[in-house]
Amino acid sequence: MGGQTSSKPRKVNNGIVAAVCLAFFTGMVGMAYAAVPLYKMFCQVTGYGGTTQRAEKQYAGRVLDRDITIRFDANTNGIPWQFEPVARSVTIKIGATTQAHYSATNKFDRPITGRASFNVQPEMAGAYFNKVECFCFTDTTLKPGETLDMPVVFYVDPDIVNVPELKDLKTITLSYTMFPVEKKQPVASSAPAAGGNTNKISNSEASLGG
Repeated sequence: MGGQTSSKPRKVNNGIVAAVCLAFFTGMVGMAYAAVPLYKMFCQVTGYGGTTQRAEKQYAGRVLDRDITIRFDANTNGIPWQFEPVARSVTIKIGATTQAHYSATNKFDRPITGRASFNVQPEMAGAYFNKVECFCFTDTTLKPGETLDMPVVFYVDPDIVNVPELKDLKTITLSYTMFPVEKKQPVASSAPAAGGNTNKISNSEASLGG
């Protein structure tokens, strides 16, 4: 009798421990999924890591009589595209809204979808580099040999001159890296029709966005 009585609290305690462990595991998984969008939001708000700001208005409201040079950089990572800025740099007035252009050409023999990420250097300047229009984080599909003009519209916030570490800044570098995006084939069309072309890949044109 005594042994049976002592085993009941132990079973209850084991159940509590198991429930706590399960809740902890579930919470950690949830935090892992939330970490990426939360980190991205943090970077966009603060400019941390060279993340630029998405401008809510197209103009700074004032333009300073002071020049700053914007350098443009382009890289590819695992995608057979020729991706480059049309101009390597531009010198503008701080606060002036400016448009620059990148060019992408698909060098492969089938449609390829790409997506660009970006940052600016120095990293602290990211909080003052405002994008009005940008192709970043937008899926873009190019046919074999197709070339696409990819504009980016931006301005440098005049408040940058009030930051002690940036008040004498002369140059900002805007850098993009293009990655391939794998398109998943619908289940209903995963098996090719008899006599069909097994190399056919669905192609949808992506619009340019912010």
